[in-house]
Amino acid sequence: MRQSSEIKLLLDGINEGYEKRAWHGSNLRGAIRGLSAKEAAWRLSNHRHNIWEIVVHCAYWKYIVRRRITGEKRGSFPLKGSNWFKRPTELTEAGWKKDIRLLDDMHRLMVDSIAKLKSSDLKKSPKGSKFNNRAIIFGISAHDLYHAGQIQFIKRLLK
Repeated sequence: MRQSSEIKLLLDGINEGYEKRAWHGSNLRGAIRGLSAKEAAWRLSNHRHNIWEIVVHCAYWKYIVRRRITGEKRGSFPLKGSNWFKRPTELTEAGWKKDIRLLDDMHRLMVDSIAKLKSSDLKKSPKGSKFNNRAIIFGISAHDLYHAGQIQFIKRLLK
């Protein structure tokens, strides 16, 4: 199946915001590259999210985008809960790497689902949504970049 130019453009934007080299600076994966579990777990105060929590939050929203555009039922995200997940549950490098893999897995599954869409699917609105698929897909790139900037800011405060 030949991919529409609009879907290709959306995927290019998503991948640039996530992991591909971009003119604007760090993308989400670039923002967390080289961070230790201890750095990812650091928080400015008790009422602020840490980098680790932001990473899992981003993984969750990639799952949500996939679920909305495919009509998948709720409850298939690998962690219990929604939106924000208290992290770390155990401060280990293995735990940090596992949650980075979760982010990568959710990104790949989302991208694969978007790539299967037809151009006409972009105008459809998922059940209960105020936004069509195009807006939802377009928004996940902005979401990644917003949190990449937030992570960069937290990293500066770490020093």
